[in-house]
Amino acid sequence: MSTETPTRAAASDRRSGAPRRRGRGMGIERRPGWLSYTLVVVFFVAGAYPLYWSFLMGSSDKSALTDTWPPLLPGGRFWTNVAQVFDTVPFWLALGNSLIVSTVVAASVVFFSTLAGYAFAKLRFRGREGLMVFVIATLAVPTQLGIIPLFMLMRQLGWTGTLGAVIIPTLVTAFGVFFMRQYLVDVIPDELIEAARIDGASMISTFWHVGVPAARPAMAILGLFTFMTAWTDYLWPLLVVPQNPTLQVALSQLQSAKYVDYSIVLAGAILATLPLLVLLVAAGKQLVSGIMAGAVKG
Repeated sequence: MSTETPTRAAASDRRSGAPRRRGRGMGIERRPGWLSYTLVVVFFVAGAYPLYWSFLMGSSDKSALTDTWPPLLPGGRFWTNVAQVFDTVPFWLALGNSLIVSTVVAASVVFFSTLAGYAFAKLRFRGREGLMVFVIATLAVPTQLGIIPLFMLMRQLGWTGTLGAVIIPTLVTAFGVFFMRQYLVDVIPDELIEAARIDGASMISTFWHVGVPAARPAMAILGLFTFMTAWTDYLWPLLVVPQNPTLQVALSQLQSAKYVDYSIVLAGAILATLPLLVLLVAAGKQLVSGIMAGAVKG
């Protein structure tokens, strides 16, 4: 019978280059099997096919939509359809408006939601629980329910037709406050805040040096999804800035009452989607690394 202790056996395995093994209760190191890869491929194809189909139709003429089987390869009319989009709608003006609105709204929602979420999560004040319940309750109110009174308010202030009418009502969201509160309530230890206060840090300094670094992964995710939501918003910009349109409102002008060339409409939809794809590719690695850096290790 071997008298070698577990510690010496592990050291011997490391010296000999043998693979490490974990016992029962410590987990088993194994790679994903073929089923996992198959599911990933199926979900990827199912998610990417609608975008690819839009590109196929946007690079063809209108007759491709009536074919029994859609083409497998893009046609040669994509740039022709793109040129017609530019001739039909003020694309560059709408693109600039969407960039301004989406960037300002995303930055504002991240800042105010982080500030409010930190207060609800870590500060003790009278009425905190009741206010949080009220914030959550507003999520149950449909956005469309407040469009008419909000439009009347914007008209009384003289803001209709300006980008301010699109930006100001969405500077902070109830979902953003709730999301940041739920993240910060567990990720920041109370002892860390108490230590900062003992060292003489003010409330704002504690938030800036303790709360913000801990909240960066959630801030990145909230900012990305807020940008996407503001970019794809259609109903409210259609009401308040029809003459100074955002991108989604401008692309709606590609459709007429009697005749719609869907190849041109889909070419415009591809152009509107490209900035979001670039943003996801550029921010994907930063989002993953931020989430991993903010993860709590057991």
